[in-house]
Amino acid sequence: MKLKRANDRYLAGVCGGIAEYLKVDPFWIRLIWAVLTLVSFMFLGLIIYIILWIIMEPPDE
Repeated sequence: MKLKRANDRYLAGVCGGIAEYLKVDPFWIRLIWAVLTLVSFMFLGLIIYIILWIIMEPPDE
């Protein structure tokens, strides 16, 4: 199974895609991302999200 962005998304589908790949609820991935972003003063979380947005394949239509 390849890591792809999800159709179940709020922004770009990165967290949803990771959740599908790991077979967990997207809520938990989004929560971890939000905490990481807040703890790193928005820098690390946003950089990781943008990189994943670029390298992950688009969702199946």
